[in-house]
Amino acid sequence: MAAEPIRKPLPEEESGAPSQSESPTSKRALRLDRVIHERARLAIVSALAANESLSFTELKALLDVSDGNLSVHARKLEEAGYVSAEKSFRNRMPHTEFRLTAEGREALNRYVAHMEALIQAAKAE
Repeated sequence: MAAEPIRKPLPEEESGAPSQSESPTSKRALRLDRVIHERARLAIVSALAANESLSFTELKALLDVSDGNLSVHARKLEEAGYVSAEKSFRNRMPHTEFRLTAEGREALNRYVAHMEALIQAAKAE
């Protein structure tokens, strides 16, 4: 399964002004961090936020995902600077340890705050 492409925001999305056909809440939803918003990546970032580090094997078991799925999503997070991966060998076997970066923690905090604001805005509409 191919990962979703990261798209640049449209000018009207950056301005924050809702279009005539969209509510303010749906407009805010368009500005979600698409890197974190995907289910598997949100799960990875959340798990790493709760732990100092997790190995590939630990994350795979915790999230119940395939090797390939975890690899693709972890790479996306690493490319975004949200996760660091340290590769080594233990008993001649490859070992990858993941950590949430400061940038990743900030992005998760922004994402959670954004989701809370969306919920509050939806309640107010």
